[in-house]
Amino acid sequence: MAAPPGEARRTHGAARVDAAEVAFDAVRAQGAGGQNVNKVSSAAVLRFDIRASSLPEDVKARLLARADQRIGADGVVTIKAQESRSLPHNKAAALARLQAMVDAAARVPRRRIPTLPTRAARERRLRLKALRGAIKSGRSRVAPQ
Repeated sequence: MAAPPGEARRTHGAARVDAAEVAFDAVRAQGAGGQNVNKVSSAAVLRFDIRASSLPEDVKARLLARADQRIGADGVVTIKAQESRSLPHNKAAALARLQAMVDAAARVPRRRIPTLPTRAARERRLRLKALRGAIKSGRSRVAPQ
């Protein structure tokens, strides 16, 4: 089955993240929280080592090539989730963000087909260059006769 026009193909039906390869830490969330904020560690920090994971090699390569500040130089993805006051909800949110990142990397980018400017576009560009040059040359001093 071919992908619809304008949409990238997927290399793998589902490049799923194995939960055993993900490490979670509970840390104190930032921001307002009332009396509970200093007692409860409800933010979740997810760590996922791309190189040591069971993801397909091409997905790993595309993940490591991404310019994403959440991916360290050592190939470890670090995601912090603190939207909810519940640690399980924050863990689920962090895992969903990681899965979205992996899904984006699983898509094979479409190859760019290099194109040339049309003849009319080249002629229009040259005509506008000549016009701009004439305007600029009209700004110079008039030579005495």
